Amino acid sequence: MGLLTGLFKSYSEKEVNRIRPIADKVEALEEEIQKLSDEELKGKTSEFKKRLEDGETLDDILVEAFAVVKEASGRVLGMKHYKEQIIGGVVLHQGRISEMKTGEGKTLVATLPAYLNALSGKGVHIITVNDYLASRDREWMGEVYEFLGLTTGVIIHGISNNDRRAAYCADITYGTNNEFGFDYLRDNMVIYKEERVQRKLSFCIVDEVDSILIDEARTPLIISGAGEKSTEFYKVADYFVKTLKKEEDYTLDDEANAVMLTDEGIEKAEKNFKIDNYADADNMSLQHYVTQALKANCTMKVDKDYMVKDGEVIIVDEFTGRLMEGRRYSDGLHQAIEAKEGVKIERESKTLATITFQNYFRMYKKLSGMTGTALTEENEFREIYGLDVILIPTHKDIVRVDNTDLIYKNEKGKFNAIVEDIAETHKTGQPVLVGTISIEKSEALSKVLKKKGVPHKVLNAKYHEQEAEIISNAGDLGNVTIATNMAGRGTDIKLGEGVVEVGGLKIIGTERHESRRIDNQLRGRSGRQGDPGTSKFYICLEDELMRRFGSERIQAVVEKLGLEDDDAIENKIITKQIENAQKKVEGNNFNIRKTLLGYDDVMNMQREVIYKQRSEVLEGEDLKDQIFNMTKEVITSSVLAHLNGVEEEAEIEEEVTKLITYLDDLCIPSNRVNKEDILSLSNEEITEKYIKVATEIYEGKESEFGSERMREIERVILLRNVDSKWMDHIDNMDHLKQGIGLRAFKQQDPVQAYQMEGSEMFEEMIQNIRLDTVRYMFHVQMEKAPERERVAQETGASHVGSGDAESKPTKKEPIRKKVEIGRNQPCPCGSGKKYKNCCGREV
Repeated sequence: MGLLTGLFKSYSEKEVNRIRPIADKVEALEEEIQKLSDEELKGKTSEFKKRLEDGETLDDILVEAFAVVKEASGRVLGMKHYKEQIIGGVVLHQGRISEMKTGEGKTLVATLPAYLNALSGKGVHIITVNDYLASRDREWMGEVYEFLGLTTGVIIHGISNNDRRAAYCADITYGTNNEFGFDYLRDNMVIYKEERVQRKLSFCIVDEVDSILIDEARTPLIISGAGEKSTEFYKVADYFVKTLKKEEDYTLDDEANAVMLTDEGIEKAEKNFKIDNYADADNMSLQHYVTQALKANCTMKVDKDYMVKDGEVIIVDEFTGRLMEGRRYSDGLHQAIEAKEGVKIERESKTLATITFQNYFRMYKKLSGMTGTALTEENEFREIYGLDVILIPTHKDIVRVDNTDLIYKNEKGKFNAIVEDIAETHKTGQPVLVGTISIEKSEALSKVLKKKGVPHKVLNAKYHEQEAEIISNAGDLGNVTIATNMAGRGTDIKLGEGVVEVGGLKIIGTERHESRRIDNQLRGRSGRQGDPGTSKFYICLEDELMRRFGSERIQAVVEKLGLEDDDAIENKIITKQIENAQKKVEGNNFNIRKTLLGYDDVMNMQREVIYKQRSEVLEGEDLKDQIFNMTKEVITSSVLAHLNGVEEEAEIEEEVTKLITYLDDLCIPSNRVNKEDILSLSNEEITEKYIKVATEIYEGKESEFGSERMREIERVILLRNVDSKWMDHIDNMDHLKQGIGLRAFKQQDPVQAYQMEGSEMFEEMIQNIRLDTVRYMFHVQMEKAPERERVAQETGASHVGSGDAESKPTKKEPIRKKVEIGRNQPCPCGSGKKYKNCCGREV
């Protein structure tokens, strides 16, 4: 490690030396800036903005802007940035990570690049690990920004959309990673652009960057919604389809891989579901369920296309005959087969939107971060985020003494020693901060201390204001504080009166964390700003890290020494072995996060395509050409599928009949084409004829509706199709990911297999969007023109496993019309009433 540390330090030192002259220039301006009146100082903001408009860059004005913030901070907060903080601020502005030890004033450092970048008018986001710190920092540092004429906002859980919009429109916005990520996802689910809250992602400073971009990167943000209606309706549609007769009620078209209801079948559907017109866009979801039920029952064969194994429908690879674990048919076909076979229909709740923090934060034009401990993850920051870590020198030398680990045979002996150490230290008045890695261990330790009569405070819950206050007082004379590794981060521990004389803050670690970084964070609570302090870790062979990753060599050394329960050893070889175990775990965790990102990168490319399409719709772009191009593609591919390579006269006639029927279902009524005419044309001429007829029909609809209304109908139909199919696709991709790990047994790279099969599924989804958009546009009627509505309601937002509190599930609303069920369809709750008279009632 020594060599590597030396390399990292030399890189950081080299970079810091490059930045020092900039910091010197900022400090050289101090006298000149001090002479300005408050009004003149405030006026600098307008001057900087004007200079940027006139062509200067942020780098051109950096020195002056930093000097202005430094002076404003001194006047407003009574704190002026020292040189090391200025260096840290430059590093952040450059889009890098500033590693600054605890107590070096990271919160104040952020004001320098935040002010400078906010001058561009594009907005600056400062991400903190919890709501309390977001509110505190905004309130505290906001005084400096507001003094200089900039606006600030804060995004915390539970505020309204209007408040969010206002906060994002501010020059500088504080908030948590979860809230920012969820707002991005929700902005890409809205049905009117005015509902969006975020602006484009420009510059971001992530506080505790290792916690947010590394520790929390294994679990994605997920917005889920109610999907029980879908489950129920697949069963309803399956029951109906099983009553239909081939040729009489439906026809099969092998070339187009389609099953279509005949006129008689449509009449039966209208009667069964008590609706007036099956082809209405208002009955879009009903058509979907029936179509998929028809495909499942009429074209999909058990033991050929799929197998039913252990109550699950598993696809059979048509080329190899192998079972494709985790793969699901898209667009609801898999659920339709599950209904057909009478097994559990998966996905009773839908994932409406999801993203990993890696991909969310990589969307910022410029990303930077601050932490006390990032060097151990330098490679990951570089590889995943393109960020380098610069170690900023401390303002004063660190004089904390880090003692060698004490190693015990078992937990009982270790705990006895810890309690004894705490009790003896408490007698001297030296404050003690004890770090545990779990709530369970903190409570066990607390019990023993109570018996011993040592007064103490325990912090093991989620953050809130009171706890931040307790941790900040942990440096007062005689205080004993037990905290899990999540407590106190982001809050400075200042030494109380008389504490320096008794040795400063003492840190006791009750076991090693699997990440060296977390241990370093605990150590770093002591010895801030040149304060005295000590740290020591107590370890035993029963600790989780030792049990899982401790080598036999460690066991052998301990056995050889013949340790009793209360004996301890200090052994540098064992300490080195423990560090190696930690490196091993860190490497494993990095690989897990990298694999997760490999999967999400596939989804991310697809998400970008879909969100771009949605954005075009919301921005009111004219979609006429796009939709008519879809129509041309559908017609061209249909003609090719039916007639390409067909030469015998009888076969040509049969395929032309099928083509007419197929396109009648999609977009061109069969009475608009003459079969005899078509038989005499070439494939290219047939395509041209159909496109000509489609153009006439479309123009006719436009003159009926009026251009403005027609453009809105195009937007409504495309938006609804994109949303419903994208949500199904997310679920199918998730199923694929869950089963793809099994491919490793077949010598397949799981990520590569996921990429290939996921791309196929995406292409299939795009084709389904195209087909349904064309179908609904050509069947839309004047009196039944659809309006914008959400295809599903959000029921919860979660980031399971995050260090911060999960976003709480949103209150579940009654199912209303704005869900994908037609008003006249039977209500899926099973009441027997029409949807509009039951759950679909306006409440």
